Amino acid sequence: MPSGALGGAGGTPALDIDGRVLTYAGLDRAVDRWIDRYEPGPAGYDASTLPPAEALVCVCAAARRGVPVAVEDPAARPARTRVPDSAYLLVATSGSTGRPRPLARTAASWYDSFPAFTAVTGVTAADRVLLTGPLHATMHLFGALHALWCGACVTDDPRDATVVHAVPAVLREVVRTAPALRTAIVAGIAPDPGALAAAGHLRVIEYYGSSEVSLVAARRVPEPLRLFDEVDAEIRDGLLHIRSPYTVLGAPEWFCVGDLAVLGDDRALEVRGRGEAVINVGGTTVVAEDVERVLGGIDGVVAVAVIGSAHAGFGETITAAVQLDGVEIGDVRRRARGLLSREAVPRRWVRVGELPTTTAGKVARGRLKDLLA
Repeated sequence: MPSGALGGAGGTPALDIDGRVLTYAGLDRAVDRWIDRYEPGPAGYDASTLPPAEALVCVCAAARRGVPVAVEDPAARPARTRVPDSAYLLVATSGSTGRPRPLARTAASWYDSFPAFTAVTGVTAADRVLLTGPLHATMHLFGALHALWCGACVTDDPRDATVVHAVPAVLREVVRTAPALRTAIVAGIAPDPGALAAAGHLRVIEYYGSSEVSLVAARRVPEPLRLFDEVDAEIRDGLLHIRSPYTVLGAPEWFCVGDLAVLGDDRALEVRGRGEAVINVGGTTVVAEDVERVLGGIDGVVAVAVIGSAHAGFGETITAAVQLDGVEIGDVRRRARGLLSREAVPRRWVRVGELPTTTAGKVARGRLKDLLA
């Protein structure tokens, strides 16, 4: 199927968003009308400020016309000096560790990965695929385009959704309002025990990747993550480097993702967290995500993030920001002592109403450090 092609036809529903329903025949006509009505600018089309349904029409029109299309956060658009000749999608990093950076990718860098992604997730034309975040977050835009490639219906209504794309924190809430769900596709960060428990009746698919390299590995929980067939990986100084046909334009042949990782047998991949999230406590290396996964499994912990705080004697100690429901922070602290090594137990605990996150739902660690300073 050519890049940008729609996988459905006729009266099959394609979009059910904001109360607007478009069949595949209707979407096909809407794409042609868009092309007839709007001339692309010097950098192509811009879907960044459009409502979701209209944005997807615009993105499909760009693919059909063979021009670039920007899908960026209108509140934090990255500075872009040029658009590569072969660019299709103009997107950006999530900004979880700093200001979003501009990226450009070809249509093939996503569409060529869709068959492998379909094989892992099991999404079919009969599914209604629920999106839980804005399209300028690449995991949601990827999920929407993949659904349309499959001939499925993209929806924002959880009541009859059968598949959901979500970060773990959002998944906990979605399962309460989506009774027909059968599959949860989780990305952004690894699912914590609480999210997995909430989705225990579903088939949970976790995939790992980044805005720069797209798909890297996936698994059907509880199996281990495994690299996709077209992807190669190396570990250099503990950090994961990827060679892939799915990378953005301008990326080096081997791209350093910035995550600590271990490669195992049969192309298994264990991701231990961001290199920036390594905390050195008195000479002991503590990975922030490891601590967060443990604390996130404690009853009453809705969300948690940990960072390193400077300490005169130990170099760094751990600060935990926790969002709680029905439990006292002292109880969580006592449970943590029995679950974590001495070095990994947070020295400072801060109760927050809500953790700062990016639009993709990941913890904005830079903003969190500023808040806890």
